[in-house]
Formats: sequence, C-alpha cells, structure tokens
Amino acid sequence: MNRQSQAAVMFLLGAALLHAGSTDLYLRYVKQGLRPLLLASGAVLIAAALATVWYERRRNRRPGHTHEHPEPKVSWLLLLPLLALILVAPPALGSYSALRSGTALQKPFSYGRLPAADPAPLSVIDYASRAAYGHGRSLHGRTVRVTGFLALDHSGAPYLVRMALNCCAADAQPVKIALTGTLPPVLRPDAWLEVTGTYTPRLTRDPVNNGPIPYLKVTSAKPVPVPHDPYDESWNN
Repeated sequence: MNRQSQAAVMFLLGAALLHAGSTDLYLRYVKQGLRPLLLASGAVLIAAALATVWYERRRNRRPGHTHEHPEPKVSWLLLLPLLALILVAPPALGSYSALRSGTALQKPFSYGRLPAADPAPLSVIDYASRAAYGHGRSLHGRTVRVTGFLALDHSGAPYLVRMALNCCAADAQPVKIALTGTLPPVLRPDAWLEVTGTYTPRLTRDPVNNGPIPYLKVTSAKPVPVPHDPYDESWNN
C-alpha cells in the first residue's frame, strides 16, 4: 500500500481502539486495567496517520516529484478486521470454552475476611478456593451469593463458571463450581445466574485436568443480566 493508504489504515485502527476504549467493548478483549494503554495507543496511531498525510502532501508539492504507482485494490481488504472490530462486538467466552478447558483454580496465599453481610457476596474464584483449599472453614454457618454463567457437561451436570483473566481474552481460563440443591427447572447454557447457597464438603474433579471443583448447595437462584465486566480479574488483585 502507498503512504496515503497506510495512513488511512492507521487512522481507522486508531479510531477503532479509541472507540473500544471509550465504551465497554474493550472488556471483551483485554482486562479493565489496560484501558489507559488502549486509549493512548489509539491516540498515537491517529497522530501518526495525520503526520504521514501532512508529510506526503509536502513531498508531493516539491518540484520534480514523481507520483507513486497505484497499489492493488485487494490491499484494502486489510480494513475488514477493523470494520469487524467497530461493527461487531464478539460475545465473551462462555460454556463452550469452559467445558473444553480445565479449571484454573489455584491455592491462594491467604483468604480475606468474609463480608459481614448474609448472604455474603463472593466471586466464583473466592468461593471455589475457600471450599476446595480452605476446606470450607471460613464458610461454615454462612450463606453466600455467587454470580456466574451456566455450563452443562455431557451428562447435564450444571456448573457455575467465571472466566478468569490475566491479561486478555486469549488467556482466559475457567473456574468452576458444581451446583447441587434447589436448581431452576430449566437450565440454559451461558445463562447468567445469581445463586444463593451454602457450603458443602462435596468435591469433584475436572475431567480435563483433574483440578478440584467444589460444590455449592443452592437454596435459590435467579437469572441476572450479563455483568458490566464478564471476566473475573480478582486473582490479579
């Protein structure tokens, strides 16, 4: 591509990054803390594109300057990924990815104090680590509230899942809680649920990597909208 075409692609890429970073769209690709870098990258690309156009105009005004030959139009197909980024917001990773990856649950260095409210709001990772590695000591006698999306294995067994994020969606890994107790009559994969329940010592193993999957005894469950940030970054805190 010639310089002007390159500048156009840079400008559109920068605009796409600014668009994603100024809305919730960027959360489908990277973790929340990378938003400033995303916005800065978009601004730099737009500035570089404008500088390239200004330089090319000055160069074209010079005496004796020979114009470049036109490039093949097929090179403009490079814009298709940019248009897809702007026009099509991909869904967050869901049950399909979760069931094909082993649980990423890891033993934490320590456990924070459980919230005083009852039911105590916990993330999937927090409940799973307390139940699997803390043997439920901090959960005895407490009711907890956990939010995640549903995944059903080949036998129909339900799991409450949250995809844990290190940096971007490409490295997202599932953390799973197996559900027992009072469940909704109809379970739909990828539906988001707010589940209230109590600890049970029952534990199973992930068939993918043999990782621990603790159970939660459900007392009530209700559908909820997809959260503002569908990924869980709590293990980065």
